[in-house]
Amino acid sequence: MNESKVHTYIDDNHFYWFTINRPEKRNAIDYDVMNELEKGLNEIRENIAIRGFIITGSGQHSFCSGGDLSVFHALHTKEDAYAMLSKMGKVLHNLMTLPVPTFAWINGTAIGGGCEIASACDQRWAVPHAKLGFVQGNLGITTGWGGASMLMEKVPHASAIKMLSSAKTFTASEAMELGFIQKVVPSFDPQYVEEEIAVSSTVLRSYKKTFISKWEQTALKERMIAEIEQCSILWEQDEHHEAVNAFLKHKK
Repeated sequence: MNESKVHTYIDDNHFYWFTINRPEKRNAIDYDVMNELEKGLNEIRENIAIRGFIITGSGQHSFCSGGDLSVFHALHTKEDAYAMLSKMGKVLHNLMTLPVPTFAWINGTAIGGGCEIASACDQRWAVPHAKLGFVQGNLGITTGWGGASMLMEKVPHASAIKMLSSAKTFTASEAMELGFIQKVVPSFDPQYVEEEIAVSSTVLRSYKKTFISKWEQTALKERMIAEIEQCSILWEQDEHHEAVNAFLKHKK
């Protein structure tokens, strides 16, 4: 794999940074990025010194534009789609239930799967020019990585249904009003995170267990799997493939 697709490091405050480094693809997710994210999350689980996780995108324009359509459009059947969708869904469930606080630093546009990744995090902070939207409906599918199930755990019901069913993009301030974004800041200073996370790794992990226990009791994992199965059924329909073809043609 081209290692430059992601950048990772642990800073002096023991925060693990994961940067998607595909600015030419608007930081879209492919299999390599999936595998690297999975590897990073497993490292955090094993390294009890790590106190937090921050995911962002390279550059000033995109946090993440979701799945790389130039790669995933080759998947036609629901079985092929499910294999890819469930792989990333498993990674995002791992992120959702990570035993430390997690932050999505939304440095630009976050659409489709990018919003699903953000939904898996405990907090979402954005720059003022960020645009955010669950636009999957415009491509004839639903959230495919378990994003709707995770979103419903993070925002009020009315906000979740509005964001999902409208397939619109929202400004950072609009997303903050909906409860999706917690902070809008002009630039990201690691000190902001340090102010939010003031206690030890042991205490942080104990608190996070409480939230994870709640999600286990409400069968989050099973709900995400059912959601992914539904998306895979829609994936093989003509509506989806025709919409993606039109989108890719428009991009040329």
